[in-house]
Amino acid sequence: MADGFVLAIDQGTSATKCLLVSGAGEVVRSASAPVPIRYPRPGWVEQDAGEILDSVLAAAAECLDGVPPAAVRVVGLSTQRESAVVWDRRTGKPAGPVLGWQDQRGREVCDERREHAAVVRKLSGLPLDPMFSAAKLRWLLDRTPDALVGTVDSWLLYALTGDHRIEAGNASRTQLLDVSTGEWSPALLDLFGIPASALPSIVPSSGDLGTVLPSFGPLAGLPITAVLGDSHAALYAHGSTDGVKVTYGTGSSVMKLGDSTGPAVCRTIAWASPNPAHAAEGNIRSSGSTVAWVAELLGTTTEHVAALAADASSDGVHLVPAFGGLAAPWWDDAATGTISGLTLGTRAPQLARAAVESVAHQVADVVEAMGGASCVLADGGATGNDVLMQIQADLLGVPVRRARTANLSALGAAALAGGLSPALTYDEFLPRPGAAESRSAWRDAVRRALSSQESR
Repeated sequence: MADGFVLAIDQGTSATKCLLVSGAGEVVRSASAPVPIRYPRPGWVEQDAGEILDSVLAAAAECLDGVPPAAVRVVGLSTQRESAVVWDRRTGKPAGPVLGWQDQRGREVCDERREHAAVVRKLSGLPLDPMFSAAKLRWLLDRTPDALVGTVDSWLLYALTGDHRIEAGNASRTQLLDVSTGEWSPALLDLFGIPASALPSIVPSSGDLGTVLPSFGPLAGLPITAVLGDSHAALYAHGSTDGVKVTYGTGSSVMKLGDSTGPAVCRTIAWASPNPAHAAEGNIRSSGSTVAWVAELLGTTTEHVAALAADASSDGVHLVPAFGGLAAPWWDDAATGTISGLTLGTRAPQLARAAVESVAHQVADVVEAMGGASCVLADGGATGNDVLMQIQADLLGVPVRRARTANLSALGAAALAGGLSPALTYDEFLPRPGAAESRSAWRDAVRRALSSQESR
């Protein structure tokens, strides 16, 4: 690919980012477009499929403005995962809201199937939880029968190329895939009542994944040669099998190559190119969004919250951000958010520090459930917070290596699409001798947040 550019499209929860990457792996241009998120009821998190597509087209048009069409050879796509999309099989138009990965309206669907949780875990590699797509797809099909369904990657592939396909790694996050065979599981389709005719066909993460239709302006005629889930793409960009990758975003993904090491974390397909590479992963529902919530509560900005946290102690305050339940390693979708340790002396700086510490504690919970790590490979927007990175190193007692390059999900998609090898450099945060604090108070706070039901 040395003779042309790769266009990387990273469709995330809050925005779509596009990078134009040279054959040497260097980012030469970038652009982004926001995507609205709506919260119509408690526990409901939704987007609009048309607005997601519009954001892709807007970001791509800005990134490619003035670039000769022949200069771009291929497109790589990374997307948010688990979000559920439904569209009309006749018109191809969205037929309902996109239920975001944080959306909880599939909880009743899961509760009705709780006796089958062990089978679901064995086949899919995932705990029975409304975070994954299956329960959300069932909820959508109850209201839009005889529609086509998929995840964000399959919606974009359908809209851009006309082909109803889903990439193997994204398919492994639906809870409908037999993670051992890489095929839709008849038993899981039957359990959730999802007709096979509504689902996309499963394709590898790289290869001929379709050509953009002529009606899409600067993207028209470009071949899509790689698709990855955003967390999977970040892992691919790191290009290392050492340590544990942590993407610090709205939520957090903690992932390492190799099979799952226990019931607290998931077994997933990182990518299939063409053979599947399995990975162990733990998902955290609220990390960066916790800091954003505290900022809104205090009537300030996330930057100010980070500044307050840098110069403060939490003074025993613990914030457990179970806004939509707790995911790994607890898997308790009925957990409730708590703030404990409050005193009359608690002020904004203590709350800010507790919010930042909650991110590091949750990541530490997952890493410990995975059996520990030799190091943490960190990426994502929240890694710009030096205090968070240092707290993380101290809590785990291992180095945290922060990628200096931004947008690793997009870079991972570009690398796979174009056979590139981006050269990453890192800042390193070493654990400070004697700085590690006891985590028992955090664990006590989590126990208060858990529901009366046994965590799953």
